[in-house]
Amino acid sequence: MYTGKLVQLRAYETKDIEAAKNYINDPELKHYLMPGVPFPMTLSDETKFVEGISAFKDNYSFAIDTLDGHYIGGCGLNNVDWKNRVAVVGIFIGDKDYWGKGYGTDAMTVLIKFIFNEMNLNRIMLNVYGFNERAIKSYEKCGFVREGILRQSLFKGGQYHDEVVMSILREEYGNKIGPLG
Repeated sequence: MYTGKLVQLRAYETKDIEAAKNYINDPELKHYLMPGVPFPMTLSDETKFVEGISAFKDNYSFAIDTLDGHYIGGCGLNNVDWKNRVAVVGIFIGDKDYWGKGYGTDAMTVLIKFIFNEMNLNRIMLNVYGFNERAIKSYEKCGFVREGILRQSLFKGGQYHDEVVMSILREEYGNKIGPLG
């Protein structure tokens, strides 16, 4: 378990499956996360996801809990390129009571420390939809910089939207890297 100021990252457990399914099927959350057809996830889909998580793969997913143990979302590395020491990350806060209060920023900060301290990677990157201004501000607080725009790469709600490409390098994070809790 890795601890920040507001959250702790831990392994997913079967007890998280129902809440995770409900979070991921929320239309507002789905709007910010899913590029494809917004078809509902089933309990079976979410069960397969959680049961498929393994420390022996190059995808690492964490459940996000508040410090008092309330499951509020998830984060992780979607792709790890060991040769080039690069990872693609993602995050979601599913419990809307915790939106806009720093929980996502804290979770990403803990994830960044894990990636740089424990995995010895050099670059962390992500794509975020241009209309997701709250997420962009959170990523910038964590030290991510905008690298570019994928113009009109997303079709959602009857119109095209841009994606923002962001990254952070180990040397940019520098002295912010402290011990993990």
